[in-house]
Amino acid sequence: MALTFSVSVNALAKNDLWPDGTKMDKWFENREKVDVNALGKRFVITDYGVGNDSTVVQTNAIQAVIDKAAENGGVVVVPKGTFLSGALFFKQGTHLMVEEGGKLKGSEYIADFPILETRIEGQTCKYFAALVNADNIDGFTIAGKGTIDGNGYHYWEEFWIRRKWNQQCTNKDEQRPRLVYISNCKNVTVQDVRLQNSPFWTNHLYRCDHVRYLDCHIYAPTQGVKAPSSDAIDIDVCHDVLVDGCYMSVNDDAIAIKGGKGTWADKAPENGPNYNILIQNCRYGVVHGCLTLGSESVYDKNIVLRNIDVNKANRVLWLKMRPDTPQHYEYVTVENIKGTTGSFLVVRPWTQFFKPEQRDDMPLSQCNNIVMRNIKMDCNNFFDVGKSDKYRLKDFTFQDINVSDKKQAFDPSLIENTTVKNVNISANGIEWQQLNHKE
Repeated sequence: MALTFSVSVNALAKNDLWPDGTKMDKWFENREKVDVNALGKRFVITDYGVGNDSTVVQTNAIQAVIDKAAENGGVVVVPKGTFLSGALFFKQGTHLMVEEGGKLKGSEYIADFPILETRIEGQTCKYFAALVNADNIDGFTIAGKGTIDGNGYHYWEEFWIRRKWNQQCTNKDEQRPRLVYISNCKNVTVQDVRLQNSPFWTNHLYRCDHVRYLDCHIYAPTQGVKAPSSDAIDIDVCHDVLVDGCYMSVNDDAIAIKGGKGTWADKAPENGPNYNILIQNCRYGVVHGCLTLGSESVYDKNIVLRNIDVNKANRVLWLKMRPDTPQHYEYVTVENIKGTTGSFLVVRPWTQFFKPEQRDDMPLSQCNNIVMRNIKMDCNNFFDVGKSDKYRLKDFTFQDINVSDKKQAFDPSLIENTTVKNVNISANGIEWQQLNHKE
């Protein structure tokens, strides 16, 4: 199959509109990298008492450098070499620079990650800190050509052993830290770094705005001892987020939109919406979903996934519908996508570890104004959609689509008010074509 885009990336970069028709802020056009040299004094950790020894956990010594940098502001620099650490806490005015050949590597002992009130799996609760933590910072930067490595093998192995012993083992039952947790922050840039081998979620944003991930390489193994729940980027009650030029290959979802779960999730003040999220110009290896809304989401709006190259992802757009949670996903656009995938669109009930409770005024969940256009892919199942009395699907658009599809399950009648324009689906040399159709 020939894979070409009919719309240029440059043309899409100016005067963009969000799916609901509102104008995209010029902030989203800014791909200029942060000049780390302009962020203040460099605090090279080996100049301040941290030994160049890859066998010793040096959490306290590295934290002392961060604390010193916070006095007047500055950049904490991890030079060439490997430095082991437990949880580190960055403060206002501090930044992290991992130089090429440098590696900040997490401890394999959970005791090096303190338990504190944090956010995990759609809930605010006591859980373990991440390796890199930043809270309530305006203008935090992680940069450099080096690596932040979660050293996750021990945690993954223990998780699978526990899951073998208890098939109902949840993510939190096996104690393991995230790699990067950024909360209550704004004007954040993460650029150029390799973020890999996280014991749990790789990057987690909570209650943040104006966050940019630029040209990052995010990886966790999907073969051998797989990295369970190693989501590349979890976006949780955030707005104005840009992910641009990144590579993602992890043993779970690439971009997962979170926000809360449970029968009264829409009433809890710690939960909330996600909106104005742009993911573009990225490459995907094996992931469970390129863009997944849920499984812990309440309200998501104005989300765009575009100009991406997919190599054997399990799914491209996955709308997880929890029967125990009121959910509303709207104004989502997926466009200019090429490559190979198992399923392109998946809309199904999500019942893993859910807890239905009685609520007389439980809102009906809904997905509406979902647009898929300019799609050229090889799929096992282009249209993996199921109806349910727990949710309503309406106002979907399929436009300028040319895919191979082994399943041949495309059925626009499953979705209210479906628009189909120039859709070509082929399998085994037989082409199915439907033009300018509306259910």
